[in-house]
Amino acid sequence: MFDVTVLADYKQEFIDGFLVTLSASVLALGLSLAIGTFIAVLRLSGVRPLEIVGTAYVEFFRNTPIVIQVFLFAIGLPTLGIRFSEFTSGVLGLSIYTGAFIAEALRAGIQSVPKGQMEAARSSGMSYVQAMRYVILPQAFKLVIPPLGNQFVNLVKNSSVLAIIAGGDLLYTADRVSSDTFEVALVYGFVALLYLVITLPLSLGVNWLERRLSKNY
Repeated sequence: MFDVTVLADYKQEFIDGFLVTLSASVLALGLSLAIGTFIAVLRLSGVRPLEIVGTAYVEFFRNTPIVIQVFLFAIGLPTLGIRFSEFTSGVLGLSIYTGAFIAEALRAGIQSVPKGQMEAARSSGMSYVQAMRYVILPQAFKLVIPPLGNQFVNLVKNSSVLAIIAGGDLLYTADRVSSDTFEVALVYGFVALLYLVITLPLSLGVNWLERRLSKNY
């Protein structure tokens, strides 16, 4: 039998862990979207050095574990005199990792926009950056909403990496509470439900946005 009173006894710890996970996810979501957009534009800029930088970024961060990237900020940089809090290290690691996947999704979306759109924008006097911002990217985002939504959900789940560096997130809370109470199945099952509280509305929101934009596209 489960001792459900454990959930009430540690209510504040679960609330704090939920808020840390939610905060880290929201911050990393915005930052990774900005990073991914920037890298995607670099890869399609037509300027060879910029394309190399963008490609190197994507290949490195997509093909190395997120744990290593978080440790880079939490443990590696302090040896060089650059220090971040555990929370900030987790957010930065999540952002640069997810940004690489978002860059690839956006690159595919940009390439799906007819080339005539860019040519028309440039011929009207727009710079490359202006054409991307006002003409190409709005169309590309509409095309890649499903893969972007998947990456955002993955980001929330990957936020559990904060537990490794004592970030105070949901998984860290579950580890601590379960070790204190030995109610392992109850605690981890409850924490899984708390993750669903974040990911399910996000998934439903993305699906709703996709349907709405498809009607206006």
